[in-house]
Amino acid sequence: MRVNDAGARSVAASARRAQIIAATIETIGELGYGQASFARIAERAGLSSTRLISYHFAGKDELIQAVIAELYGEMAAFMGARMRDVTDPPGALAAYIRAVVAFVATHRTQMDALMSVFLSAGAAEAPADGGYAGDTAAFAPLLEILDSGQRSGHFRAFDSFVMAATVQRSLDGLPFLLRTAPELDLDAYAEELVTLFTLATTAGG
Repeated sequence: MRVNDAGARSVAASARRAQIIAATIETIGELGYGQASFARIAERAGLSSTRLISYHFAGKDELIQAVIAELYGEMAAFMGARMRDVTDPPGALAAYIRAVVAFVATHRTQMDALMSVFLSAGAAEAPADGGYAGDTAAFAPLLEILDSGQRSGHFRAFDSFVMAATVQRSLDGLPFLLRTAPELDLDAYAEELVTLFTLATTAGG
């Protein structure tokens, strides 16, 4: 009986943490990082007291780290599902670009929250890998695709880090662009990027 009780408490605690994280994402996405107080998060989550947040998270830094981890996890799962069956480097590059644009298109609140965190929170809340689309770690999937394409002969010779950085930065800028052009045709945006980087990377011609 005690084991069952402990298991139930663990499930309840996990559900409460998930509820708080979701409310934090929505609050930051709508109001911005600076306005995302525990009081506002508790109100959005339907909690009776901010102490319920403090019970599960040692402070705002820990909560924001959990938010970042949740958003990265969502993005990884989303992209993984869309790239799973791709078998060649050109297809993988195109799938990567389309997947990132599709994630931004269907997760605007989440992306607004992530952008607000990294613009406002400062180094204390930034993840250990340097942040969203930060340093070399952020380019690792693209570097793998590009290096593989060069080895297989699908891609021409180029500096794979420079190319990866260029691809990634063209995608990182999309949430900012949507703030000034919210009606942007994202399908067309994705296809234009696919065409651009296919032409930039393809061997021969």
